[in-house]
Amino acid sequence: MKQIDVAHSKLNELQATSICGNDISSSCLYVSALTIAYAGQYAWISLLIVALVLFLFRKIYGEVVGALPLNGGAYNVLLNTASKRTASFAACLTILSYMATAVISAYEAMFYFHDIVHNLPLIPATIMILGIFMMLAIIGIGESAVVAVIIFITHLASLSLLVLTCCWFLFNNGLSVFQANWHLPVTSGGLMMALFLGFSAAMLGISGFESSANFVEEQKEGVFPKTLKNMWRVVSFFNPVIALLALSIIPMAAINDHRESLLSFMGQTAGGGWLSYLISVDAVLVLSGAVLTSYVGVTGLAERITLDRILPNFFLAKNRRGVNYRIVIGFFLLCVSILLVTKGNLANLAGVYTFSFLLVMALFGVGNLLLKAKRSKLPRMENAPVISVVVAIVFIIAAFLGNMELNILSFYVFIKYLIPAMLFIVLMLNRARVIKYLIYSITHLKEPLRKFILSNVRLHRALVTVKSQELVFFTRGDNVSILNRVMIYVEDNESTKRLKIVHIANEDSNNDSLKKDIEVLDRAYPEIDIDFVEIEGTFGPKIIDELSKKWGIPKNFMFIGSPSNKFPYHVSELGGVRLIM
Repeated sequence: MKQIDVAHSKLNELQATSICGNDISSSCLYVSALTIAYAGQYAWISLLIVALVLFLFRKIYGEVVGALPLNGGAYNVLLNTASKRTASFAACLTILSYMATAVISAYEAMFYFHDIVHNLPLIPATIMILGIFMMLAIIGIGESAVVAVIIFITHLASLSLLVLTCCWFLFNNGLSVFQANWHLPVTSGGLMMALFLGFSAAMLGISGFESSANFVEEQKEGVFPKTLKNMWRVVSFFNPVIALLALSIIPMAAINDHRESLLSFMGQTAGGGWLSYLISVDAVLVLSGAVLTSYVGVTGLAERITLDRILPNFFLAKNRRGVNYRIVIGFFLLCVSILLVTKGNLANLAGVYTFSFLLVMALFGVGNLLLKAKRSKLPRMENAPVISVVVAIVFIIAAFLGNMELNILSFYVFIKYLIPAMLFIVLMLNRARVIKYLIYSITHLKEPLRKFILSNVRLHRALVTVKSQELVFFTRGDNVSILNRVMIYVEDNESTKRLKIVHIANEDSNNDSLKKDIEVLDRAYPEIDIDFVEIEGTFGPKIIDELSKKWGIPKNFMFIGSPSNKFPYHVSELGGVRLIM
């Protein structure tokens, strides 16, 4: 496949923060109302606990992406520390979370737009906006950094104006509403239960925190940890403050009646119609920006896992503008289906996203622990203490269980999408074995029926195609036990059975023992076609690029062992070469 390299400048701090910030800050529009529904007058405390959890994940993400600064988020770290199956599970969850966040954002955008156009039918309008962004994505209009900055600054200015207006309203009207709300009985079974359920619902407020890790390669050096800090600052301030102000100016019953457009109603109460209108317009813009981010993010991730042969090559087809239009259309259809299944129920939509998002966060924490254990020598800018990683994972598990308690129906919707998706991915990962079973089964059918179903010739061609992709492992002259682990990895994780073992050394190197080890492996693994290649030179990005072009093998099918801190190159400079040992 011909690859076209397009030179472009990398994103600075404001641009990168704006792109991922539009996603996470859009949750400010609905997470306060969701949290108040379960934690009541203590919602702001639950949101502060969420800010603490997010603070722990700042270092977790910082360490992982600092060591493996490649696009892909949880999929990338698990692909380089665990198995391809585990990474595929993370990719499946990430796609599901993108799907749910696109639907939530589009539905909420139309709900706020409903305050402007009162006769707007919500579900058809939501499908319409999903379709509009599908068409924009297909014709190649992606996430523009300039537009993202404008939306982000406008959104922060609107939220700041709302906060200041509500504070002025309190200054003039006192705290009588807050006092009335504060003395209401807790409806969630006691203070601790209210805080726990509120915390579980409030975890939706950090949705989008993982977005920056999905485009880290597009950011300038040193920008990624700053984006994490900036996102943490935004949600740690606005989410608790908005919840506290809502409880201070609006009676609890009215908050529950205006759950889907609480901020607009706050603007109406504190400032009048002009502020309500401004918040509604801002909500439509920032939530639409989150929909576009979902399309862009899922397209990149789906293309990556398709190149890794987890999804069929069918999805790699591109239009004249270089867009994977089949991925975009498939994503649109999935979004519409989940919208129709949930019938636009915000709690169910939020629950579906929360379950997938929480699992992705937990898997990222697990990936951090695996990175410490298996890739301890990789250089990294930050180092999250093991105890803080464990605590963060425990919080995530608690939030997951809490959301099951809050809305078990949305968990069932989540499972309905997760199981078929995982079954499809399991079939794709084991498609060579599946084709073999089909060939075996068809050979035992009667002749007329065998021809009617599928010819053995086609199945054999499909099997050859699956197994034809070559893999490359760059060895430093490792002993036979390490090479044996490479063979086990290939057997367990790859459909192909062709492996080039490449040793790059100077002319004085003696490879006799390495050759003998490979002969042993060749006899031990007769199903894997091993090709030993010796090359004079120095291992690095240049020789990887040359061999990739010469052999026609993508770099994501090239493997190395985990380099030490003395390795002269960073992993990000190797073009996507995977770490498997």
